[in-house]
Amino acid sequence: MPMPPAALRLAVTAVALLLTATTGAGAAASAAVPPRTAPARVAVDTPDPAAWSAPLSTRGRYIVDAHGDRFRLKGANWDGAQGSWTGSGSATDPANHHAGQDSHGIPLGLDRVPLTRLLADFHQLGINTIRLPFSNEMIHSTAPVPDGAVAANPQLRGRTPLEVYDAVVEALSQSGFAVVLNNHTNTSRWCCGIDGNERWNSGQSTARWADDWVFMARRYASVPRVVGADLYNEVRRDVLDDPNWGLGDDHDWYGAARLAADRILTEANPRLLIVIEGINWTGVPVDGLPHGRPVLTPARTLSHTLVDARKLVYSAHFYGYTGPRHSGATGIGETHDARYQDLSRAELAAALDDEAFFVEETGRHYTAPVWVSEFGIGSGETNTAARTWFGHVTDYFADHDADFAFWPLVGFEGHDDWALLRYDTAGHRSGILDPGDWRATAWQRLMSAPGTTGPVASVPLWRMLSTDHGDAVTSPRVRATGDWDPGAYKAACPDGTRLAGLSHTGGRGLCTDAGAGELRAADARQTVVTDERYVPGGGDWASGYTKYQCPAGEFLIGYSLRGERVSAALCVPARTALPGAGRTVWFDRSDNRPADGAGGDFAGGAFKGQCAGTEYAAGIAFTTRVGSRPGPAALLCRPLP
Repeated sequence: MPMPPAALRLAVTAVALLLTATTGAGAAASAAVPPRTAPARVAVDTPDPAAWSAPLSTRGRYIVDAHGDRFRLKGANWDGAQGSWTGSGSATDPANHHAGQDSHGIPLGLDRVPLTRLLADFHQLGINTIRLPFSNEMIHSTAPVPDGAVAANPQLRGRTPLEVYDAVVEALSQSGFAVVLNNHTNTSRWCCGIDGNERWNSGQSTARWADDWVFMARRYASVPRVVGADLYNEVRRDVLDDPNWGLGDDHDWYGAARLAADRILTEANPRLLIVIEGINWTGVPVDGLPHGRPVLTPARTLSHTLVDARKLVYSAHFYGYTGPRHSGATGIGETHDARYQDLSRAELAAALDDEAFFVEETGRHYTAPVWVSEFGIGSGETNTAARTWFGHVTDYFADHDADFAFWPLVGFEGHDDWALLRYDTAGHRSGILDPGDWRATAWQRLMSAPGTTGPVASVPLWRMLSTDHGDAVTSPRVRATGDWDPGAYKAACPDGTRLAGLSHTGGRGLCTDAGAGELRAADARQTVVTDERYVPGGGDWASGYTKYQCPAGEFLIGYSLRGERVSAALCVPARTALPGAGRTVWFDRSDNRPADGAGGDFAGGAFKGQCAGTEYAAGIAFTTRVGSRPGPAALLCRPLP
């Protein structure tokens, strides 16, 4: 979300760091979560319901609907339920809320405009998706919102913030909008500096955060057009510590996102897209000290594999006043790094590619749609560089057929000129739909630019397995069989894919469905191989090495390790007869991967072996010789049927 124009938020970060100050994170209320009551029914004008059908999933870089047709997220952020208090002064004084707008912890505008008219105005913008922020504190709040907060919607009087959120979600779905739930903050306080909302577990445990997500996903599981869970907003540094991507500690955003995604898809609502933002900020914003915006760059070397491999969407935020290494601050906390608005069109495109849109490259372990779920600028902006940036960035989104969501959708007239739609106290509307809003030209170009529509062809899926800090069993079918190698770190490919590659060290694997689609038979059988009993006489394909080979007619979908040493191979039967002849792919002394590089580098810094896209893996070989590394050293690769 945009920062206040004066004393920008990350300036506070720099001051706090330089003075070695500390800050307290506000804890969410501990009251029991109220059950979902029947939401207030709102009569809405619904567009053609055949235009798209939930649930959504992914095919390569595209999001598709239930029919396999492209569904481009053309959205905006309807904020307010995440909180608006700036953290100083009385929370009852609107002057102490962002832009003088007290949201009362519910979506903005319900005090001024009937919900039906708000939705009609949203449709006029041409958007199809609403990113709907909320706070963990909102979930647990039991106090009804003031009557004045819903003055234009009296049917919502006496309801808690969560119950108002329920009604909004229901109305949006009825009206044909795709709704993406967004955990924006922990506390109901305006984000995003040193404010107690820096990480998903600021002021609360990761377990409680994941519990809240399971609750929210279950709560709206029956609302048909709730299509996504945006796990956390703008993960960033607090006073003393950076978030990280894969270290396995309490600040590991990669691991926390995987945990929450797992729980949502297995315990709450398997229909949802899982939206994972990159890391918004690390380091100290002072010249000469390390700092910058990692965004999605860590996914190049460590990407997410979910229990449903076609539910992952990566997300990034871009504003003109920030930059690849610029916090967005002015004055204290400002460095001499370029802001995005200081970059030429070509330089901006290169930065966007490097920080986010590389993810859409076809045929990589990290391939996924990228949703720019926040970008924006004010209608009162007079800075030429900022205005030019807005034209450049919307052109980029248009030319790249990108998914996007503007920040924000609704604001108060005379308070927040960033909003696409602003309403005065009498409910009169102004904004980007009116003549004179300079943003309209760029907005209309973005909204009307041609893009991929209709059926999206299936593409081969490539996904990484990582046992860096624990199990990576991404197959619900395998999970249902229990712990197949107690005490070992286990990895299993997502259902519908097979094991295609392994690293000699580091415990990484690569899965794919290339060339075969679903290869596994329908039954639940699986074979855990811990010795050489399935190596036929005269079939020594790795002389002098221990070989864990699948039985005839089966193929590899997983493996386990004890330390570096191979502990077991996991095999399952094929739905059709499998060829028996094969070749040995050695990778204990160098990489041995197909020349086309399919799947990408799934284990940076380690030797890797990989079967071709026209092959399946039928065995793993390793050595226990003293002085040798006991990790996987060779794969038995055989042609697909």
